[in-house]
Amino acid sequence: MGGLLAGRVALVTGGARGLGAAIAARFRAEGALVVTLDLNEADERCDVADPTSLADAFARAGARYGRIDVLVANAGLVPPWRSLAALDPGEWDRVFAVNVRGVALSIQHALPWMPKGGAVVAMGSIMSEKGAPGQALYTATKHAVLGIVRTAALELGPRGIRVNALGPGPVATAVLRGRVAARAEAGLGPAPEVALAAFDAETPLGRAATEADVAKAALFLASDLSASISGRLLRVDGGLA
Repeated sequence: MGGLLAGRVALVTGGARGLGAAIAARFRAEGALVVTLDLNEADERCDVADPTSLADAFARAGARYGRIDVLVANAGLVPPWRSLAALDPGEWDRVFAVNVRGVALSIQHALPWMPKGGAVVAMGSIMSEKGAPGQALYTATKHAVLGIVRTAALELGPRGIRVNALGPGPVATAVLRGRVAARAEAGLGPAPEVALAAFDAETPLGRAATEADVAKAALFLASDLSASISGRLLRVDGGLA
């Protein structure tokens, strides 16, 4: 089977739904043997917040296929908007365990199986480079992901392994639609259709990125098309400044 990822083994954490599922589907269409890791409905059941569960899942996948050519460290949580004055320490720790430690440990556990020419794609955000009121927790985790990516690119470059991050803007996934609807029901935001239309209107292209757009960008970073790119954040945001 041909394709940009023909013959390669790709692991996608958080691959059962949303952006992870879209990326997994695109990679399969490009010839990759894809292993999804998620809490449910995945090829390997795994909780990235549990170091033992994560290590075991990677060990099983690596032993079964003998290599991991591509890692997409996508699993993540999007916490509710909350001001710093209302910071919840337990929520802070849970989200960091998934969004930050989960990314770092996923890279660690993929490395024993990753050959020269391997690629890591971590899920960052446009919030990896900016801030927004009420989003301190999410923003902090996505800044941390970019820090991990930049460091890993320097450490792993001599091994021929590239490490990059995706930086999606608002994407109308089921999670985002749920957050918008919840804010509307609580009287904290506009009706969902108004909010989603506003995301489109904010972009120079006149439309927000889609799950398919993000999957294509992930394919670019995972494939030889980006053979000389490492340590970067690739924004997929419709041209937001």
